[in-house]
Amino acid sequence: MAEQKNQNEHLNVEDALTQSEAFLIKYKNAIIGGVVAVIIIVAGFIMYKNLYAEPREEKAQAALFKGQEYFEQDAFEQALNGDSIGYAGFLKVADDYSGTKAANLAKAYAGICYAQLGKYEDAVKMLDGFDGSDQMVAPAILGAAGNCYAQLGQLDKAASTLLSAADKADNNTLSPIFLLQAGEILVKQGKYDDAVNAYTKIKDKYFQSYQAMDIDKYIEQAKLMKK
Repeated sequence: MAEQKNQNEHLNVEDALTQSEAFLIKYKNAIIGGVVAVIIIVAGFIMYKNLYAEPREEKAQAALFKGQEYFEQDAFEQALNGDSIGYAGFLKVADDYSGTKAANLAKAYAGICYAQLGKYEDAVKMLDGFDGSDQMVAPAILGAAGNCYAQLGQLDKAASTLLSAADKADNNTLSPIFLLQAGEILVKQGKYDDAVNAYTKIKDKYFQSYQAMDIDKYIEQAKLMKK
């Protein structure tokens, strides 16, 4: 009986390990998730509809608009670097209209485009350049940077950034996503207690979230792997 129990625990640990190993692969093609892209797009259109009176800001918003269309179509290369029919690209908007809100948003878009293209170092640089205090957009960008650090193999930085993003968001939409991602990285590093703490925060504080529905499974896996 004891031998059977040990075999079952061993299988559970192997299953947890397999899930942790799949983490980086899982997030390679969806580096930040649809929720972040939606937040950025919504923020962009809100800004576009509420143009500043200053001509420079208006020009910057107009320059940004075509890129947002490319972004929605997953045409990340064109969104980032422009096309041959007059659109300059997020990078040029960020540079030419530095100091405007449109340029700031262009940095966020550019960072996400770089991430989707697999250029994670460039993505981090652009995402770090974004300056925002909105409770949804700012933590979403921070979380995106955390996922990029994971892709670069900087797991300590990735986990700490994702935990910071979760704290900064402090809501049932984003925080559980980032806590779950941080927990998976911490498991991969063998930091099981820290992983349990991240998962438990989802269970205790964000119990109304989708991620909380099966969080007990993650908590038990991390505890089993610690043994």
